[in-house]
Amino acid sequence: MNERIYLSPPDVTQLEEDAIVRAFRSGWIAPLGPEVNAFEDELAEYCDRKHAVALSSGTAALHLALVALGVGPGDVVITATMTFAATANAIMYTGAEPVFVDCDETGNIDPELLIEAFEKLLGEGRTVKAVLPIDLLGKVVDHERVGAIAEKYGVPVLSDAAESLGATYRGKSSGAYGFAAAVSFNGNKIMTTSGGGALLTDDGELAQHIRYLATQARQPVVHYEHTDVGYNYRMSNLLAALGRAQLGRLDEMMERRHQLRLCYSDLVAEIPGVSIFGEPSVSDDSTTHDNWWLTSILIDEQITGYSTEDLRKALAEKNIEARPLWKPMHLQPVFESYRAVVDGTSERLFRTGLSLPSGSALNDNGFSRVTSVISAFFEATHDRA
Repeated sequence: MNERIYLSPPDVTQLEEDAIVRAFRSGWIAPLGPEVNAFEDELAEYCDRKHAVALSSGTAALHLALVALGVGPGDVVITATMTFAATANAIMYTGAEPVFVDCDETGNIDPELLIEAFEKLLGEGRTVKAVLPIDLLGKVVDHERVGAIAEKYGVPVLSDAAESLGATYRGKSSGAYGFAAAVSFNGNKIMTTSGGGALLTDDGELAQHIRYLATQARQPVVHYEHTDVGYNYRMSNLLAALGRAQLGRLDEMMERRHQLRLCYSDLVAEIPGVSIFGEPSVSDDSTTHDNWWLTSILIDEQITGYSTEDLRKALAEKNIEARPLWKPMHLQPVFESYRAVVDGTSERLFRTGLSLPSGSALNDNGFSRVTSVISAFFEATHDRA
């Protein structure tokens, strides 16, 4: 009973072990190799893209895409404030300035505030080089509206789909939107390559340029010749083999997380002041759904008399991990001097939201431990009220 239950640990089986052994025995231990090539092809097909470039992280994918756009000092990139720091860090690597925009109730960038940010910046004569929206916790951005706004102002969209691999919007993969999209295979994501990520695009020249930059920008000559600054950002052959096995299981892993979401929904359905964040997880349009990466709840302390932190502590006492929603970037000390167009929504979601154990490797016994603690907490707080 004391074994720790994590929020979203890797879900690996004999299939993944066999894949790594296969790659190991092939002799392709060094970076790149046939597993990388095959993984890129399979990933591109799964994500409704023509090209995928396997990289060392989703952050690397964002960074290289911005570099390829020519983003640099003096430029502005508009992005969401409700995200993990990697999104903003990638902008900072280029020397550009991030401008943070608040979210709507979905947790994703608010289109109306995006327009407000554009109008303010362009009115000041600033150069906006890209819009970088984020699919929060696997919920896909409203790409139709965001894309139309960006197109109106003549600015490309780079999609941060790090959290939404497997989700769809209007029948297409979350990674199919924008001039390029970045996905992540970090250890806590819907699928993992231990560490890793990829850039997805339909532009063959862009994909080739990203591969060039990611391999230290080495020129195709016998000796080492460099005419550009490059980066050591490519994925290894061994990790790509792991990724291929995980990609083959992605749909079943998503379905397990979906079942956990439904059970959590049933658990909180009759509790006043508590709700599942982002519901419904499947919209009225059946071709749009998230990937159920993390199930999070919202607690209205004025109604319940207790906070998300109270519940988090109760779970921690039983060795169960839970985590607040992302702390908005405009509240982070490192970014507090940068401009933000906000209305308080992200701050409220950070204050009232809590992500619960959602991993596809969570078995029924483990899930029962989690729900028993939550139910007991709710009953105890109700009795005290």
